[in-house]
Amino acid sequence: MKTTIDLPDELAAEAKAAALAHRTSLRELVVSGLRAEIERRGSLGPVDFHFPTVGGQGLAIGLDPADAITRSYGLPTS
Repeated sequence: MKTTIDLPDELAAEAKAAALAHRTSLRELVVSGLRAEIERRGSLGPVDFHFPTVGGQGLAIGLDPADAITRSYGLPTS
């Protein structure tokens, strides 16, 4: 399938240089990169995350960032 994507100029130049250095085509570099990213994202699984709020009306008062992360992911508290 043919498609068109818009890449930043610097990234396109890096990709072309990498393909040349590895004696492959830009197409093969993109295909292998997309496959690797799709596999990586598929293996992550869902993240069980809930942000601590007060009755859904805003953030709980008095939470420091570390405590917010701990509560959001249901991590054990120290």
